[in-house]
Amino acid sequence: MGIPTEPIGSIPRPPALLAALSAHASGEIDDAELAARQDEAVADTIHRLELAGSPVLVDGEQSKPSFVTYPLDGLPGLSPDGAVIPFADGHTRRLPCLTSGPFGYQAHAVTYLRAARRHTALPVKQAVIAPSALSLLYPAAGVDGYPRAKFLDDLAAEAEADIRACLDAGAHVVQLDFTEGRLSLKLDPSGGVLDDFVALNNRVLERFSEDERARIGVHTCPGGDQDSTHSADVDYAGLLPKLFRLKAGNFYIQLAGEPDPERVLGIIADTLPPDVRVFVGVTDPIDPVVESVEQVRDRVLAAARHIPPERLGTCDDCGFSPFADDTSTSRDTAFAKIAARVEGTRLASEALGL
Repeated sequence: MGIPTEPIGSIPRPPALLAALSAHASGEIDDAELAARQDEAVADTIHRLELAGSPVLVDGEQSKPSFVTYPLDGLPGLSPDGAVIPFADGHTRRLPCLTSGPFGYQAHAVTYLRAARRHTALPVKQAVIAPSALSLLYPAAGVDGYPRAKFLDDLAAEAEADIRACLDAGAHVVQLDFTEGRLSLKLDPSGGVLDDFVALNNRVLERFSEDERARIGVHTCPGGDQDSTHSADVDYAGLLPKLFRLKAGNFYIQLAGEPDPERVLGIIADTLPPDVRVFVGVTDPIDPVVESVEQVRDRVLAAARHIPPERLGTCDDCGFSPFADDTSTSRDTAFAKIAARVEGTRLASEALGL
């Protein structure tokens, strides 16, 4: 089988879908018309991933408003003035803020999975947002009549349901997006917030069997939006030992964009728990240059010097367009990088005799 390789999630939306999103926002087209354009984009994404030789597919998040807010569309009791996430280039993203309870998902990721599976017979992976990210919706001042403890109970139940529905619907893997993990160490270098995030995520993951957790993974990166990051300056040495406490069978770790990947590989080798697989990033969505297959091959072989090949996989560092309005990377560039990842991983597998 060789070394497995998987995409992370988002793919830049095609121009027709971007136009439809704008038209929908201005009231020029209705929900049904937007849904039709989204389904066309999903079908095209699946087709192009198949052409690139990807053994595992994703829907490219063509129908998600963003990787983090998809459960919230239509949720009452939200205001727009929530936590602000600053990026290195000066732009920001802002989460909504909860103003009343109870909290419940308005959309579940299984709807995206089912839509994608209609277009292919190949394995489909589904990304979901980690409950730790959505915990940031709760304001420090609290919510009248809805204590934080009750909110976290509701959030954990919804996150479990989101994951379980995808597993039951046949997802190849369910991936928790945990980009806030590295960011937490920038906001709180003591690690206390990260500890809370890990505990909350494990509160959900512990509800799954060992066999189920073998099909659950966690993705970490320093953020990737408009060709900028929010926490690339945070040392992996503070994150990875705590990240690997999460009760998941797979970890997807941004690596290609790191200034010293060999050092990070050494940290992974020293802290990786037994019986899990680590997928290392071998393509950088922020870099406009498409990696050569030889460059990818060499990155995989470097990783195999630190991580046993039977516990190694490859991925892209991050999604290519985690927010629907991020057009910093072209669709063609994203698929070219994916094709290089797939072929470079195959060459590395051959070189390792796998």
